[in-house]
Amino acid sequence: MAKPKSMTVFTLSMMTVAAVVSLRGLPMMAKEGLSMIFYILFAAVMFLIPASLVAAELGGAFSDKGGGVYTWIKEAFGSRWGFTAIWLQWIQNVVWYPTVLAFAASALAYLFMDPSLADSGVYTGIVILVCYWGATFLTMAGADIARSVTKYGVLLGTLLPGVFIIIMGVLWVTQGNPIQFLEPSSVVAAAEKLAGEAPHARLFPHISGLGSVAFLAGIILLFAGVEVHAVHAKDLENPSKQFPESMFLAAVIIFGLFILGSLAVAAVIPASEISLTAGLMQAFKQLLDTFHIGFLTPVIGLLAAFGAIGGVMSWMGGPSRGLLHTAQEGEIPPFMAKVNKHGIQVNILIIQAVIVSVLASLYFIMNNVSVAFFVLSAMTVTLYLAMYILMYAAAIKLRFTRPDLPRSYKVPGGIIGMCVVAGVGLVGVSFALLVGFFPPTNLPVGNPVLYVGLVAGGMVVFIGLPLLINACKKPEWKQSGDD
Repeated sequence: MAKPKSMTVFTLSMMTVAAVVSLRGLPMMAKEGLSMIFYILFAAVMFLIPASLVAAELGGAFSDKGGGVYTWIKEAFGSRWGFTAIWLQWIQNVVWYPTVLAFAASALAYLFMDPSLADSGVYTGIVILVCYWGATFLTMAGADIARSVTKYGVLLGTLLPGVFIIIMGVLWVTQGNPIQFLEPSSVVAAAEKLAGEAPHARLFPHISGLGSVAFLAGIILLFAGVEVHAVHAKDLENPSKQFPESMFLAAVIIFGLFILGSLAVAAVIPASEISLTAGLMQAFKQLLDTFHIGFLTPVIGLLAAFGAIGGVMSWMGGPSRGLLHTAQEGEIPPFMAKVNKHGIQVNILIIQAVIVSVLASLYFIMNNVSVAFFVLSAMTVTLYLAMYILMYAAAIKLRFTRPDLPRSYKVPGGIIGMCVVAGVGLVGVSFALLVGFFPPTNLPVGNPVLYVGLVAGGMVVFIGLPLLINACKKPEWKQSGDD
């Protein structure tokens, strides 16, 4: 009798796609025009594939301990860095919430038939606060509706609008409408004129400094999260063969959705006019009006906002559960281990809601919503990439210090193979981390010193906090956390 399979290659691929793909990233990539193809290829080869393979080995090796970056990095470098890693995975998610809810706010502006609201920092900040605190109280209540919002949010708010805009983008092109991404952006055109070149659309970005590739950091972030499902490698019938297949299939699907969706936006809206928060809805409105079905614009706005809120609901409880585990292990003060009658980590959820509220205040004080969006995205990516550096380093070290550790999946090629794969990943994330500190040349960031200060300050504070907490750790925390 054939051995039953608990998971197929296709199932794991779809789970990975669902964890990674988000429509909010399409405008950021579309703003790069044809150069987006280079950025997405770079992210897939230098980040998505190495992260998937390394996380699969670590997830399989420690599946009996629950997996997760806390366990992986703790086994390699001790509890201090294990706690720092899970903290970074949690806090980057907290910083991410305002960006995805800013996207939801811009989509709701089209539901209210007032697109100009998407450019209002006050409106965006208010929507973020209302939606996030509402989602927090809903999560603390342990309501089943949270799971329904997540399930239908992905289907109706991500996949349906994503396929719809790709189809309309194809119709736009085939009907002979102007294709905006074939024209160079104003920044690229100006740089090429200074260099004595004729302005033209470019597949390879015009690099006049690290600021000209600063969007790479934000695009890398769009591919983050694959490590979440790496623990399922052991559920495949033949992990060593099937897991790479599932990751390559997921990479192809993710690459296709991002490329086609971003090209659809870039074909319709000139790069200089694309809003990082409202760009998707800008393209939808243009396309729907062109095809005389503009009455669907508020419907699409509602669906896109629903998808974004569903994404928040899906992540709100997850990473904070990892932090709850460290509280129960005695890594952080026991008051953070408090749960309510539904088993929900109430104090951690309140703390992260307060942090989200503070970060949302950026929208009240910054004049340009796109700049506030990108500052938060850059801050998020620096934190997440720091976690990935720890993950790659742990994978390499464990190959040397624990070569006999049972691994349901192993990166092929022995120690050299691991060093190559993890090394490629380290180069990719280190470069993206570096460019994340440079203000993008195609956004009006205002004072570049303030921009760098916000990103660097956020990184110092949010990485310094877990190290400080660990230094102040007391033995009685573990006993209290076990009660």
